[in-house]
Amino acid sequence: MKKDHIKSKTLLFILSVASCIIIILSFVLDFSSNPLNYVAGYVLTPLQSGINQVGGWLSGKMDYFEDNLSLAAENEKLQAQVDELTVENTQLLQDHAELNSLRDLYDLDHKYESYTKIGARVISRENAGNWFSVFTIDKGTEDGLAVDMNVLAGAGLAGIITEVGPNWARVRSIIDDYSNVSAEISETSDTCIIAGDLSLIDDGNINLVKLNDPDSQAKIGDTVVTSHISDKFLPGILIGYISEIHTDSNNLTRSGYVAPVVDFKDIKEVLVIQNLKQTAPSEQ
Repeated sequence: MKKDHIKSKTLLFILSVASCIIIILSFVLDFSSNPLNYVAGYVLTPLQSGINQVGGWLSGKMDYFEDNLSLAAENEKLQAQVDELTVENTQLLQDHAELNSLRDLYDLDHKYESYTKIGARVISRENAGNWFSVFTIDKGTEDGLAVDMNVLAGAGLAGIITEVGPNWARVRSIIDDYSNVSAEISETSDTCIIAGDLSLIDDGNINLVKLNDPDSQAKIGDTVVTSHISDKFLPGILIGYISEIHTDSNNLTRSGYVAPVVDFKDIKEVLVIQNLKQTAPSEQ
């Protein structure tokens, strides 16, 4: 577009010079007294008119190119503003998500206030899928962490520490295939096992098995928490809510599914309870 603009200016300059020459000739030559001059006028007048028309067309084209250059510059400026606003909006969304996560941890801290806790950030996860079944946090022995400490996120239990280094710790979440949590139904106090199964979490569920509920009192919507008889998990920590329940074929136990309260697809910050089960104070 810039090259065409330069060519148009050059052509307009040439035509303008030619037009000036023709005008000068028209004054010098008397078309009415000399037949040769008349012929020259007959030829030059249409040529001058044509040059004027071409000049007008080129002038319009120049204005068009200048307008396009101006619009291009304006569009570039607007696009820069859009890019800047997009970055700002993305940052605001991230800040909003982080604020919600911190609010959840704040609520957890007050809910289980009798326990000593420390916050940590997730720095990696081991599985290649979408779920945080095994992940690593940025605190370790230097921060007072140890194996078997319970880990909270969202609104309840996320998992347990299985390995720890000076400034890191590995957490196995309750949805992992190798996870089993002794639990109970708050409404009936009947005990059960929450068994991790990654094949179920896509549907938003984890397994509830071996529920001792002889009177079949447990129902959909009941609250599932960690049991007081667990040897590693502290009692009374929220796991989720029953989403499906049925009687097993032996007619002695019941099974079903639990919808966990933690979003295992998005864990950024956690709270680690530094009290181990053997030394933890009673939950108020």
